Amino acid sequence: MTERPPRPQWTGVDTYADTKGRFTFRFPSNWHRFELDNGLEGVLFSPEQSDPQTYISAWVKELETSVVLEDEPVLREGVGLGLEQLSESAIESEENSSYGNLLKFERVYTFHDGVATRKRKVWLMFVDRWQIVLTYQGSSPEEYEYWLPMGNYAFFHFIIPPELWFATDRDLNKASPVPEPERVKRGRQSQA
Repeated sequence: MTERPPRPQWTGVDTYADTKGRFTFRFPSNWHRFELDNGLEGVLFSPEQSDPQTYISAWVKELETSVVLEDEPVLREGVGLGLEQLSESAIESEENSSYGNLLKFERVYTFHDGVATRKRKVWLMFVDRWQIVLTYQGSSPEEYEYWLPMGNYAFFHFIIPPELWFATDRDLNKASPVPEPERVKRGRQSQA
């Protein structure tokens, strides 16, 4: 077995485009593609073909209703409760941001998966009526650090199309009251 280089080597870059046009991202072209389980719409790319525990993935789910900025506290609490479900999870960093009605929760954390300790970075985004999740995971904290340039590249080149940005724009989508038309009396007016 040959020793791997101190940093991962780039051999090329490809772009994954969601089949319904909801997002795109860049990934190393020599990584292996996997379909996602549980009926999720999306994809997973890994440098390992036999055991893809180091990966970049993105998936999308349609929600029953549109998400707005006022939903942020409830969703933030849900993110926290979800991470608590992971065995021995420890959050290393977290950031919550909003752009109009687009909400993004970023978390970097470790957790136990059986006997292995995994490290993961995730963007959990709510974009109008879509939940979009972008994940970079290392099979171990060391593998996370080794492949981090590829993970960061995918996150840096993650794009949501303008149509979805417009759908979350509070100024464009706020309901403006329609003025009532002035009533004009018709017919013969009596002269009193």
